[in-house]
Amino acid sequence: MSPPITPEQLSALPPEVRAVVQALIDHYERRIAELEAEVARLKTPRNSSLPPSSEHPHAKPPADRPKSKNKRGGQPGHEKHERALIPTEQCDDVIPCKPTHCRRCGRKLAGHDPTPLRHQTWELPEIKPQITEYQRHRLPCPCGTTTCGALPPGVSTLQAGPRLIALVALLMGCFRQSKRRVALFLEQVLSQPCSPGWVVKLQNQATIALRPTYEELATQLPDQAQLGIDETPTKQGPDKSWLWTCVATTFTVFTIRTTRAATVLTELLGTAYGGVVNCDRAKMYYSQSRLQWCWAHLKRDFQALIDSGNGIKKRLGHDLMRPTRKLFRLWVRYRDGTLTRIGFQRQMKPIREEIEALLLRGAFAGIGMAEELYNHREWLWAFVEVEGVEPTNNASERALRHAVIWRKLSFGTQSASGSRFVETLLTIVETCRQQSQNVFAFVTTAIEAHSAHQPPPSLAGA
Repeated sequence: MSPPITPEQLSALPPEVRAVVQALIDHYERRIAELEAEVARLKTPRNSSLPPSSEHPHAKPPADRPKSKNKRGGQPGHEKHERALIPTEQCDDVIPCKPTHCRRCGRKLAGHDPTPLRHQTWELPEIKPQITEYQRHRLPCPCGTTTCGALPPGVSTLQAGPRLIALVALLMGCFRQSKRRVALFLEQVLSQPCSPGWVVKLQNQATIALRPTYEELATQLPDQAQLGIDETPTKQGPDKSWLWTCVATTFTVFTIRTTRAATVLTELLGTAYGGVVNCDRAKMYYSQSRLQWCWAHLKRDFQALIDSGNGIKKRLGHDLMRPTRKLFRLWVRYRDGTLTRIGFQRQMKPIREEIEALLLRGAFAGIGMAEELYNHREWLWAFVEVEGVEPTNNASERALRHAVIWRKLSFGTQSASGSRFVETLLTIVETCRQQSQNVFAFVTTAIEAHSAHQPPPSLAGA
């Protein structure tokens, strides 16, 4: 910005006045520079239009209060917290520790303390693989034919039992370890001879066993009243791909596709999906009949207007941010049960009218984002009209978090079979978490059922 007084006007002033004006200009230029530096220091994804992923995950927010002079850790007089002792009957071994002599005079001691001090030590047993050998006898018949004994039902031909296969699958699909790291863990910790190639074979076995459960969940997506959907880029070999997630109330489905187009939604939901899709404002979601645009994304968009250098956009951003904050405060009250559904809808009505009027003002001012939001304003308020729909797509964002960390560590998959494994395991792990099921027990049961040629376990009816 140019100064309010030109050099020519300044030179025309009397010397005394010119000195005062120049001192004021210098003072306020320094003050403006200090304030701009302070704004740049304080601006973070928490208060600007930047996405949260642009901030380092361990970045600390600015301190709101002076630093405490106390040392780290528990303070004197705080309540003690320690591991609770389990009942003596549940211990594997109980060893009495009795003193033999008095610690003062040395006299021999005898007797029994009815309430001894109890100390328990937890330890892992020696880890040793359980190896079972099956001897298949080949017996001749007088007719000249020999017959070989068959393996019992459920015994894998891969020389690995169901629990070992389940552990290998979860080490990669849940705990985000590479195949070489999994092989190293099996060899060094479990004393189980292993190679990365064998890990791949066990991975494929787990995919085959869990795939029917995955497909059962995928077929139920079109029947859900509302879904949170999101996607993130990944790689499949040399090709760019996208990892999609569809979050329902009781289950989650992941899928990896080599396109981000709306055809993926048609493949997953069909051509006549009638539920509400909670999503961001990406164009491929326009193919669905009813959407709920994420208000967390919109709030960042409004902050971008505030951060812009355009005065009209800045004013519109501030005007939109005020009712948006009211919207979130009302939603928190409704979610916590301190505001009824009818009361929430009644108090949302003036907020909705105010925001739509502001968007219309922005559309007339030529602000493209405001025009887009106003033209599709019905996609802003599904959470008010339909019970169970949230104003943000936080559910799908949280579901993708684990997958994004896995992608950053593994750089994607190398083949279509690897993609099927990843999408299947991510689906099973996240769905078991939603349903509070033990994922290791479920995966083991599924592999046992597959080996015994029995129906697979289901996660759809939970």
